[in-house]
Amino acid sequence: MKTQVSKKHGGLHHGLLNFYFLLFTCIGLSFIPPKKKLTIYLAGDSTMADKKVAAFPKTGWGTRFRNFFDSSVSIVNKAQNGRSTRTFMTDGLWKQIADSLQADDYVLIQFGHNDEVPTKAAATTEKEFRSNLNLYIEQTRSKKAMPVLITPVTRRSFDSSGNLQDTHARYAQIIRETAAENKVLLIDLDKESMALLLRFGPERSKWLYNHLQPGENPNYPDGKADDTHFNEMGARKMAEIVLADLRKLSPEIDSRVIKSNMGVK
Repeated sequence: MKTQVSKKHGGLHHGLLNFYFLLFTCIGLSFIPPKKKLTIYLAGDSTMADKKVAAFPKTGWGTRFRNFFDSSVSIVNKAQNGRSTRTFMTDGLWKQIADSLQADDYVLIQFGHNDEVPTKAAATTEKEFRSNLNLYIEQTRSKKAMPVLITPVTRRSFDSSGNLQDTHARYAQIIRETAAENKVLLIDLDKESMALLLRFGPERSKWLYNHLQPGENPNYPDGKADDTHFNEMGARKMAEIVLADLRKLSPEIDSRVIKSNMGVK
């Protein structure tokens, strides 16, 4: 009888210990402060920009980039079609970012597509391009925010022998040099997206871009062969490259990425 009573009291004692352990754990967790909210701003051109419904399935990688983060992160995509480092400023888009920046925010800066084409109204000289990047860096840092330079994502430009052409060579190199000179975080999207296209090859890489047959999509009744802008899958792939690099560069960002049983959401 004594043994049975002892076992009964022992079980009760053990149960109380578990109860108090769970109680104090919950109380302790309730005092853990929530993560500070931060914003990631996107500054760039049409390859990054959100698109109107009428342009679907054309998709900027910035649109897919916002799907990766928990509620502590806000993505503000200010990228616009046709913008260069100069017209992004003259159109007032950079000022919208600069005026809103808070300490510890991030600014992802990707230009080059429109800066590098001399025939475009938005074009900039190499000297002007470098100067504009430096201004973006200085103004971001002045708000104690974090600038991240990104080389322009590749165009799908294969020659007749199946070799992928580097259409951004000079301006992408200016970005790399500017990042090194200013000790700024760099994502070499030009190089990494070229590697992705080479893995897909000349034909299958069309699956990443806005390539449509006539009648395939009502937004493009005559079809489309766009080797600069992505479809949804291509935008997702490019966003994944940016995210993977940013997670390596910034533990703070890495801690805010949504995880699931299958990895990154």
